[in-house]
Amino acid sequence: MKDIITLKDIAVSFDGETILDGLNLSIRDGEFVTLLGPSGCGKTTTLRIIAGFVTPDRGDVFFGDQRVNNVPAHKRHVNTIFQRYALFPHMNVFENVAFGMRVQKKGKDEIKKTVEEMLALVNLKGYEKRHVSTLSGGQQQRVAIARALANKPTVLLLDEPLAALDLKLRKEMQVELKNIQKSLGITFIYVTHDQEEALTMSDTVVVMDHGRIQQIGTPMDIYNEPQNAFVADFIGESNIFDGVMREDRVVEYFGKIIPCVDSGFAKDELVDVVIRPEDVELVAPEKGQLCGTVTSLIFKGVHYEMNVEACGFSWLVHSTKMEPVGTEVGICVDPENIQIMRKQEAVCHDE
Repeated sequence: MKDIITLKDIAVSFDGETILDGLNLSIRDGEFVTLLGPSGCGKTTTLRIIAGFVTPDRGDVFFGDQRVNNVPAHKRHVNTIFQRYALFPHMNVFENVAFGMRVQKKGKDEIKKTVEEMLALVNLKGYEKRHVSTLSGGQQQRVAIARALANKPTVLLLDEPLAALDLKLRKEMQVELKNIQKSLGITFIYVTHDQEEALTMSDTVVVMDHGRIQQIGTPMDIYNEPQNAFVADFIGESNIFDGVMREDRVVEYFGKIIPCVDSGFAKDELVDVVIRPEDVELVAPEKGQLCGTVTSLIFKGVHYEMNVEACGFSWLVHSTKMEPVGTEVGICVDPENIQIMRKQEAVCHDE
């Protein structure tokens, strides 16, 4: 697939605070790309730069081979859906979806045909005459999507559009959005701080923090092979603690020498050790690499969530096997499930 949007060395500051710092990103045609990160990481600013609502202080924005830094928002082949859908309450569903096409002075027959196609796509066929104020939140979301798609954008930008929905409806709409994107084959660029949402829908996840990209990859890559402790901690849950790489494939933590599979570190380099809770095995105390005591137990439906206090660290453990609170246990982790990360310098910024 060819690159449809390219951001090169983008920098943005607001009131002296750096929002984006040397950001480089390429987005391919037909991808579902999610910009993921905590509040204030720069993901919405990145989306607004692509939309044309924000001009970068430095760097270039390309749509294909065309530099578009000075192209206004209304002349870019993108449409944006925000958390607030901005539907017109005095119009019915048909007129809301048709609005953009009427502004473009499309023909009556073309408008009717397109509106019918878009409403069928978002499962609202037969709702043409309903007023949007009578619709549920999920139905209003679908109308907003249909209106955005009716103008046939090359790229659809979505800024946390599901945040106002309840959990069940949000999960349903995640599937709906992915199916719509697949059926149309157009590029979706989606902003969220919800890790599960990003992993569920995306072809590519861009993890951001402090105005910088921390990692780009498939959902599986991001979860299974995080490139630093921030990504590991932000995507899912992790046990993260200090370690020392004594030599290739040998790490020391909590005074124990433990085999791992990582190499390429300096001898005795200080590192972050990252272990997912589902990769911790609880065994008899005498068989463990470390020993500890179960301090809490929660039933989560498909597994138990336990905290095990060992060597002054509270280990988070997910297991289908329950160990009662107060039980002495051993902790074992297979070498391939121990991920070693280089220490990162702390990044400071004003709140």
